[in-house]
Amino acid sequence: MNKTSALSKFYMVLIFIFLYLPIAVMTLFSFNSSTSTYVFSGFSTHWYSEMFTNSAAMDALKNTIVLAVVTAAVSTVLGVMAAVGLFNSKYKLYKKAMMTATNVPMMNPEIVTGIAMMLLFVFAGTLVNQSDVLGFWTLLIAHVTFCLPYVILNVLPKLRQLDLHIYEAAVDLGCKPFKAFFKVVMPEIVTGIITGLVMSFTLSLDDFIISYFTNGPSFQTLPIYIFSLTKKRVKPDMFALSTLMFVVILVLLILMNVAQTRAEKKNRREEK
Repeated sequence: MNKTSALSKFYMVLIFIFLYLPIAVMTLFSFNSSTSTYVFSGFSTHWYSEMFTNSAAMDALKNTIVLAVVTAAVSTVLGVMAAVGLFNSKYKLYKKAMMTATNVPMMNPEIVTGIAMMLLFVFAGTLVNQSDVLGFWTLLIAHVTFCLPYVILNVLPKLRQLDLHIYEAAVDLGCKPFKAFFKVVMPEIVTGIITGLVMSFTLSLDDFIISYFTNGPSFQTLPIYIFSLTKKRVKPDMFALSTLMFVVILVLLILMNVAQTRAEKKNRREEK
């Protein structure tokens, strides 16, 4: 083993420690039998049952899941339409301009996006004489804004890999363009759509900064609720809730990777 290989492996170990050690500690103390967050007294599932009796946390969790599901659905539909439109566009300058605009929400700091959208919503509220404008709908618009580019950038590469002659042949044989899209194009880009859908769901699920600036008192998400608890002592029931959220996201990412791997193997077999 040369020195470069040893250093690279040591570097990877450090990265995994910094990334996953805090999560491992949080998971461990979610099973703590006492309220201590630094002394492990014994194994217990008490905080998992306690978590479900916390009505405020459950309401925040419900709001978060509803928002994430609606965001993923809206972002996926709009993202697929935008990706198809960009792919079919024959104007290079227009495509470059749209791709630049697509990358802005991803590259822009979240705090800048959050403050800008808050000011926009408040300004729009003053135009229609509405002072309490922040809530579910402003959160949904904000989440769709930063999730949409991920769907577009996952679907576009699949469209570029598509053999358009198959689609044209289906249309020439009498299939209507709308039906040909779902029969020919959709099966080829479905892995990109699923990836964009899952990414939109997970990004919306754990977003804090943009949600903090665009939410109102009538609709509170789980990350904001947990942040409000930092002003006082956080009980291990929040560790249990955070652990469950981490496990759900991890399972979704594993399923997404498995689906992508199977799709790639299928494409290789078809090419052979």
